[in-house]
Amino acid sequence: MTTAAPDLMHALAEPDAADLARLDAWWRAANYLTIGQIYLRDNPLLHRPLTAADIKPRLLGHWGTSPGLSFIYAHLSRLIRETGQQAIYLAGPGHGGPALVAAGYLEGTYSEIYPRVSQDEEGMLRLFRQFSAPGGIPSHVSVTTPGSIHEGGELGYVLVHAYGAVMDNPDLLAIAVVGDGEAETGPLEGSWKGVSFINPEHDGAVLPILHLNGAKIAGPTVLARKARDEVRSLFAGHGYDVIEVEGDDIPGMHHRFAAALAAAWGKIKSIQDDARNGTWDGVRPTWPMIVLRSPKGWTGPEKVDGIQVTGSWRSHQVPLSGVRDNPEHLALLEKWLRSYRPEELFDATGAPVDAIRELAPRGELRMSASPHANGGVLTQDLDIPDFRDYAVAVQDPGAGRAESTRRLGELMRDIYTRNPYTFRLFCPDETNSNRLGAVFEVSDRGFMESVTDADVKISRAGRVMEVLSEHNCHGWLEGYTLTGRHGMFATYEAFAMVSASQTVQHGKWLQEARNLPWRAKVPSLNVLLTSTAWRNDHNGFSHQGPGLIQVVLTQRGDVARVYLPPDANTLLSVADHCFRSRSYINLIVIDKQPQLQWLTMDEAIEHCERGAGVWEWAGTDDNSTDPDIVLACAGDVVTMETVAAAQILRDKLPGLRVRVVNVVDLMTLVRPKDHPHGMSGTRFTELFTDSVDVVFSFHGYPGAIHQLVHGRPDADRFRVRGFIEQGTTTTPFDMTVRNKVSRYHLVIDAINNSGRLPRGAADLKTWCESQLARHERYVVDNLEDLPEVRDWTLGV
Repeated sequence: MTTAAPDLMHALAEPDAADLARLDAWWRAANYLTIGQIYLRDNPLLHRPLTAADIKPRLLGHWGTSPGLSFIYAHLSRLIRETGQQAIYLAGPGHGGPALVAAGYLEGTYSEIYPRVSQDEEGMLRLFRQFSAPGGIPSHVSVTTPGSIHEGGELGYVLVHAYGAVMDNPDLLAIAVVGDGEAETGPLEGSWKGVSFINPEHDGAVLPILHLNGAKIAGPTVLARKARDEVRSLFAGHGYDVIEVEGDDIPGMHHRFAAALAAAWGKIKSIQDDARNGTWDGVRPTWPMIVLRSPKGWTGPEKVDGIQVTGSWRSHQVPLSGVRDNPEHLALLEKWLRSYRPEELFDATGAPVDAIRELAPRGELRMSASPHANGGVLTQDLDIPDFRDYAVAVQDPGAGRAESTRRLGELMRDIYTRNPYTFRLFCPDETNSNRLGAVFEVSDRGFMESVTDADVKISRAGRVMEVLSEHNCHGWLEGYTLTGRHGMFATYEAFAMVSASQTVQHGKWLQEARNLPWRAKVPSLNVLLTSTAWRNDHNGFSHQGPGLIQVVLTQRGDVARVYLPPDANTLLSVADHCFRSRSYINLIVIDKQPQLQWLTMDEAIEHCERGAGVWEWAGTDDNSTDPDIVLACAGDVVTMETVAAAQILRDKLPGLRVRVVNVVDLMTLVRPKDHPHGMSGTRFTELFTDSVDVVFSFHGYPGAIHQLVHGRPDADRFRVRGFIEQGTTTTPFDMTVRNKVSRYHLVIDAINNSGRLPRGAADLKTWCESQLARHERYVVDNLEDLPEVRDWTLGV
């Protein structure tokens, strides 16, 4: 596109009488359909007077924000129709779901996707009856809503989703309607900084529309009560060109908003044209935003029972309650519905009249039909190098160390090179810290603010995204993948809990999308947790917490995947699988510090394909009969402690038959009926037997393993060690001691739980206890771990 011609800009800013009639008719129809969804179970076109039998038994939904959302939608449709602009609509006040459902219905998309909800009286009745009802659709702008990539049920994420959607998407305009209640949330407050990361050369644009209607569910909102100049200064300080529209006079508001939208779009096109034709000076653009002030519940009942409703918090949800039992309220509802003159909006069959149809753009330009809002249809497979080329050479298990995540960084470096517009890493200022810095060999950090000579690998052309906000990074990746691109969010393990609720909400979206055949699968949300609980000894207790594993385990099996690779080669194999997958949440947990390497690449691939396996070289079990004890492990540090414990038992208690099982895919522990990765009962028995006690050393909270093996044979025989909230600034080994998962604790557990104890077991137990006491004295006196622990390798 090129900068808009003056005559087009004039036409956009000053709608003629025909355009005004179309805008008004469309808006009235959308409001009518919104109210119908909240209230009606019959008589959709009011062919007869309303009766109590026409009203739903449960009145659910949110009216207050809906007329404003529909007003904006109508004007955007006109802009798209006139300009051909590709656009998607993200409703921050997602509880205005009936407004966006109405929009898709009026555009025809809804009936195309759901043919039973046809554009006639029968279809309209189905539209009304299904809303927020058993067997129907949710009340929010959910995954069932055509054109949506943002539900809005949990407030705070509309801007991060919008900014993620336009990265590497140069022709897309993402309209992000920010509710004034949502604007009070922490994630939203931090997300205005997205303007500092969008490059008009290769990114699209976000148009934030801050919708100030004055109230939230039960009181006023902060920004609505602030002085106008304070609001302008706030957003000007973030770097926005603030355009304001205010009023409740309908014809005047149509004129004013059309002019504001035209000005904003014209400014966006000018910025993009300058950047793409070589006349840009490189200074961060001042992108436009609109502040729209309109009454909450606009066009609804002014007063109910003598109390002000429109313009107040009382219009937030259902302005008229008790309609089935209150004849006065029933009469008010009918008057309200008839005020939109439905006989002018729908023909004799119940279909929208031509004036309404004419407002909508055509085909995929309809916001409810945009392929960008069904990103799987645009997704291209990543061109991924052969991960085997990045392997760590392993001659003998546990003989050498490497920084495992550094190899992953090298793989991602080359993915960046091969996929210059469809892959990004999102990380809160920790890319180098997490040993992923190889990506900087091919891409800088993206940044649109000023850059100094002292900055390293920072430029406006960069595509590695670093901002010190887990919410922004997580949300940007969500918007990026939902519109069809691939990426990874990498963060310190403890601080993944900052954005854990986003992980949950995205999982819910993916889960529900699987039930909709028209929703194409999108690239997975890949989350890498490093700087883990077990090796954040220099930061201390605040940085020690493996909680996200527990969070992801609660997601449904169709979506949730948790991987705990113990070394570099298993990490590479897992990452390759995750980058190729669709519509999952892939959680990968591994530390960044130098760690022992266990498996050759071929062994790692086989191990990852199985998800779990016996490490015969680590134990003394010959498989001729059941072992005396099973030592199982999942996670890198605890794997090292388990192998070390097995070595102690082999050397000091050689008569004890010990089997070592390592789990890399945590979901294999679950029964097959509970998760698609769950191993069969036969396979589970091959690894863990049916009756032998298992000492399980786990990276996360012990309860997770008990949850996963529930229903397996004699699940009570699993004795789990893991993180038990014992932490501080201390040595690496002391972290395992404090949480009772050290090699010495595991040996004692093996002795205590074994069904057969060879001679010498009591002496070995005493020796382990003395080693723990020796450790406690040594770390205090020497400020480091015992040499035989610190420098331990298998065979030493």
